[in-house]
Amino acid sequence: MNSLCTLIFIDMKITIPENAAKIIKVLEDAGHEAYVVGGCVRDSLLGRVPNDWDITTSAEPMKVKALFKRTFDTGIAHGTVSVLMGKEIYEVTTYRIDGEYEDSRHPKEVSFTGSLTEDLKRRDFTINAMAYNPEKGLVDEFGGIDDLENKVIRCVGNATERFSEDALRILRALRFSAQLDYTIEKETKEAIKDLAPTLKNISAERIREELEKLLISNNPDRLRDAYELGVTSVILPEFDRAMEAAQNNINHAYSVGEHTLRVIDGVSKNKVLRLAALFHDIEKPGTKTTDEEGVDHFKGHALLGAQTARNVLRRLKYDRDTEKLVVKLVEHHDWEIKAHSKDIRKWVHDIGEECFPAMFELNNADILAQSEYRRNEKLAHLARLEAAYHKMIEDGDCISLKQLKVTGNDLMNAGIPAGPRIGEILNGLLAEVLEDPAKNDRDYLLSRINIEEKE
Repeated sequence: MNSLCTLIFIDMKITIPENAAKIIKVLEDAGHEAYVVGGCVRDSLLGRVPNDWDITTSAEPMKVKALFKRTFDTGIAHGTVSVLMGKEIYEVTTYRIDGEYEDSRHPKEVSFTGSLTEDLKRRDFTINAMAYNPEKGLVDEFGGIDDLENKVIRCVGNATERFSEDALRILRALRFSAQLDYTIEKETKEAIKDLAPTLKNISAERIREELEKLLISNNPDRLRDAYELGVTSVILPEFDRAMEAAQNNINHAYSVGEHTLRVIDGVSKNKVLRLAALFHDIEKPGTKTTDEEGVDHFKGHALLGAQTARNVLRRLKYDRDTEKLVVKLVEHHDWEIKAHSKDIRKWVHDIGEECFPAMFELNNADILAQSEYRRNEKLAHLARLEAAYHKMIEDGDCISLKQLKVTGNDLMNAGIPAGPRIGEILNGLLAEVLEDPAKNDRDYLLSRINIEEKE
């Protein structure tokens, strides 16, 4: 543990935002208890900057609303009121006890309580079940400090009960483990394994959010834990097939899944790149053949993998921009391209200017996650490709219709009637320019229009 975290643990003091402190004081002056609670306390103790500051109080929602001029109902049925302080918004939630959970996600009803302990008891993990008040100090009744110091994810109370209440907590445990580089405590891990099937009750949007946070963490290989605990069999069964697919080929040293985990870890913490790494070989199991010598081959895996990536991203309700970029990278990652400007121009045009630079990073990670066979040769070729690409950019070579020196208006002014033929002609001219960028000359391109097209 670094010295900053150790110092904070010794002092047990947290500096909270001025407006949060004002809200707590208003509530206390009116005779109520109030604390900042949950993730903001955890992050502050770890020396991190919290994204949000949530407040818990003994005051019931209508009393909270009466104490502040600007509020709106965020989830008043569950005790949450949002308080506006200047341009900042703080969620203030009444101490509560959750009723029976019927859908593995939401309590059927909640009841308010005057006990902070009862409120903290219903929370997911010990490291998230701490509260802090500037005057009263830290409240830690479930060993959150010990688990922070020991780098452990542990449920508050009975793990089976916590996950039965809300199956999303299963993914949160794995996500926190990846983000904080913590281990999951034994009983918590066993409960995850037992209750993983209940994740079928969680919405695609929630699954996407937690999976993405895990993937863009410093430890995306914790996806292996999700596989071993039966979680991916519910939320991402395609990955299970990859983990179970061997690669008996001189170019590889790991199973498809283990190779994939190394590629994910080898690219930047960028949503598109990490998703592309996740899916780049996802259909190797579906295309695997073995020759007479026992060597495995995966012909067509990139194209089929792009289709699977699209299907999974839609299943997880990803936006279409993300889908487009990821699918492009997966479809073309297994490229065979020479380090010639002409070939690179065509590839940039086919893949897209926004995607092409990411191909180098994805391919570099892909190579480093393979066997050492011809590794240096592969990396050297990739470096030549990247150098040629940057030279093409510096030279200003035309690689798209928007860079072409003639437009649809030019063609119509030359007598070509509006319609699909305009696009056909422009794409034909672009094909010439991709072969030879010197031909991106307005006079030359206009001269190339067949006189018959004008009639």
